[in-house]
Amino acid sequence: MNPSDLIGTAYALLSPAKGTPTDASLRRATSSAYYALFHYLSRECADLLIGESGSDRSDAAWRQVYRALEHGPAKTKCRKREMMRKFPVEIQSFAKTFADVQEKRHSADYDPFAQFAESNVRNDIATVENAITDFKSAPTKHRRAFCAYVLLRDRND
Repeated sequence: MNPSDLIGTAYALLSPAKGTPTDASLRRATSSAYYALFHYLSRECADLLIGESGSDRSDAAWRQVYRALEHGPAKTKCRKREMMRKFPVEIQSFAKTFADVQEKRHSADYDPFAQFAESNVRNDIATVENAITDFKSAPTKHRRAFCAYVLLRDRND
């Protein structure tokens, strides 16, 4: 799953051929923006912990790590302020966006009374793009540590 394609899909849903986006389009754009972030993080976890494409890696192990990221536990960990303070600001920003946009995705997918404005959804998509850029700019050792943090159970809980 290519995060850039999901972001492109989110923007496309906001630009219908005629008129303004429908409520369904706004909801699907919100969901696509979140999934861009989720799949970006899944890929980072697999690449940083197993190895990138073309490296001497096990594709089965890469796929296992890619699929290991869980929505709820990852959001919970992203909200743990005391732990997040240990990471650089770029990763803190990514984590905050991950948790915030996941909540919006839940509303978009499951709350029939939730309201979505095109300007807010556009802003959320741009925030997702910025979060990915921020994460990419963090040093590899911190990105790898964050991936281990969101994937693995904390034995101190």
